[in-house]
Order: sequence, then structure tokens, then C-alpha cells
Amino acid sequence: MSSSTGTQTSENQNLLKKDAIIIFIKNPQLGKVKTRLAATVGNERALEIYHLLMQHTKAITKPLIDIDKYLFYSDFVDEKDIWGNTEYHKSVQFAGQDLGLKMAEAFVETYHQKHAKALIIGSDCLELNQDIITDAYRQLSTNEVVIGPAFDGGYYLIGFNFELIGEASEEVLRQIFWNKEWSHERVGQEAIETCKEMNLRYFLLPTLTDVDEEKDYLKTQHLALKAN
Repeated sequence: MSSSTGTQTSENQNLLKKDAIIIFIKNPQLGKVKTRLAATVGNERALEIYHLLMQHTKAITKPLIDIDKYLFYSDFVDEKDIWGNTEYHKSVQFAGQDLGLKMAEAFVETYHQKHAKALIIGSDCLELNQDIITDAYRQLSTNEVVIGPAFDGGYYLIGFNFELIGEASEEVLRQIFWNKEWSHERVGQEAIETCKEMNLRYFLLPTLTDVDEEKDYLKTQHLALKAN
């Protein structure tokens, strides 16, 4: 999409804040995380692995420089967990079961906070690293959208350059996230198709493995990092 708000963008450039990353996590509770993984390894081991996944996610996001970090919990804010209360802006995900609405609302918050670029990730991918996240921001310098496809057909990362998209930003978020079915093998492809329909420039990052089942963890466990 060619920006038709060039003059407006240049006038407002000094008002734009540093980039943002949104991290979605589930409150780590026995029997409530990684249920597909738990089907073969049991609830206790699934919870242990989820803690490892969160450690890894913190390890790759904490060192990001000049990035505002937004942490969204599934149920309640935990001020005594591994996530620093000063390093991460903590809040609770939008109410309800619709993942798309939850992500859209989180992005709308960063848009209203005047962030030029914003990414969202979960805490499910041991192959995701700081270099890939940094490249995602780099690609958003010339693309309105960046997508990190997952081998299961979803995506481990999606991000937007609100400065390039301009006043259409909230409509783009609605088209990408509203009224969608989730947890199926065409989630990522549908996002790509929406970008094409809206004439948005998009960039695809490397395809990675989300840890949903035991085989995914066994494949990627050697990449797990521990947070300081």
C-alpha cells in the first residue's frame, strides 16, 4: 500500500514513540497450558515445558534495545513472576475466547500509544531468536506487514508499520484479526491473502516450529535459552 499520508507522516514523525513488542502468555497453571503436549507427557511435564518456553521468550526479548515491551496475561497480572515489573508493561488480554479480538485490541493499544512499529509473539517457539525479531523490525522499514509463518500453518509472529499504513491502521487490524477461525492450517495463508486484498506490502520471515506437541519440543529443545 502506498502511503497517501506522506505530509501528515512527516509532520507527526517526532510524535512517534519507539517500536513495541507485544507478548501473549498464559498464566502458568497446572492443566491449563499446552494441553496437546500434556496429552502425551502429562500435565506436570507440560507445565514444566511451558515455564521453559517463557524463560526462552524472556531471554530473547529482554535484551531488545529501545523497544517498549507489552506483556499480556491470559487471566491475571502476576507481579511476582519472572517478567520484570519495570521492563514489561503488564496487563490482561481482552476478555473472551476470540484470539483475533485479543490480538487486535493489543495492537490497537500500541497504535493509540503512537508506536510506529509493533510486533506480537507468543511464548511457544524455541526456534525464535533475537536476530529474527530484529530482522522483523528491519523489514517493517519498507513493508506494512511482517509475518513469521509456523510449520503448522499459523504464525509465530505478525507485525505492522502503523506509520506506513497511516489512518487505515485500525481497518487493517480488523480485516486481519476479526471474524476469523483459529487453530487451523490456513491461519497464516489467510493473513497473507488479506494483505494482498488490501494491497499491503508484506514480508515473510523464516518458517519455524511452534511447540504444540511432544515431537515439536523434542525437535527444538536444544535451542531453549534461560533468562537472567
